[in-house]
Amino acid sequence: MSEVATPRDARDLTGTGLTEAWVAELVERTLAEDLTGGSPLPHAPDQAVAHDVTSAATVPATQRGTADLVARADGVVAGLPVAARVFGRLSPSATITASAADGDAVRRGDVLLTVSGHVRALLAAERSALNIASRASGIATATRAWVDAVAGTGAVVLDTRKTTPGLRALEKYAVRCGGGSNKRMGLYDVAMIKDNHVAAAGSVAAAVAAVRERAPRVTVQVEADTVAQAVEAVEAGADFLLLDNMSPAVLREAVAAVAGRAETEATGGLTLAVAREVAETGVDYLSVGALTHSSPILDLALDLRTG
Repeated sequence: MSEVATPRDARDLTGTGLTEAWVAELVERTLAEDLTGGSPLPHAPDQAVAHDVTSAATVPATQRGTADLVARADGVVAGLPVAARVFGRLSPSATITASAADGDAVRRGDVLLTVSGHVRALLAAERSALNIASRASGIATATRAWVDAVAGTGAVVLDTRKTTPGLRALEKYAVRCGGGSNKRMGLYDVAMIKDNHVAAAGSVAAAVAAVRERAPRVTVQVEADTVAQAVEAVEAGADFLLLDNMSPAVLREAVAAVAGRAETEATGGLTLAVAREVAETGVDYLSVGALTHSSPILDLALDLRTG
């Protein structure tokens, strides 16, 4: 890490945008998957931990220890407060401190969290905590690479709805940790008119009008495959245009034709290698589904100290 972080309470969700209820449900579901095969997790922590047959057989019930969650590769971390909640669920009396914060750039070997408590509980929570933090950190790391690639252009990196079922809130939070922004959380908060909607409504103008009538305060986005479609959409009253699978040259033409009447987003087939070239066309956003559907994890591990 670039500087020594002050140890802090690792379970604080303030500023994450993740609700207490959602995190609690994720922790229960994740631990149940590992400890009970998906059956409801026993409320009593010691009863839940007892389902870890290996630790229950090899670790004395009273043995205490300290474990460090460590980066095994360089990257950007995310999900540490959620991982801390996993340890806290199985060891409520554990001391959990953080020496890194979500959004930090870390180096291989950096300690991110330190947890002190009963060893059985630490080991029973290990994989669930690592799965959550590794997945989120991998997304944050990939996002940071895109953000760095377009730095100075004014373009913003966006995610999409191509998320892991049940993990959308975490994965979109991880994008924010990496410096990106969230496009929309679901079908309920933004209207996105695509070709199938246009086909059903009869025209772009009819689709935009229908949305305006049903949900007048919702942002209306329209997908366009050509410059002509982009102009048609903005003239119909679209707030935001998805410029789909356009070359940089066509993107420039579309941005010029729209002339600031709507925000513009390049989407479809984008790669990190062309990110800057696309951003320099003048689009406001680059939409990258791969951030959440294809990012590899960041390798994290738990190193235990006993005695």
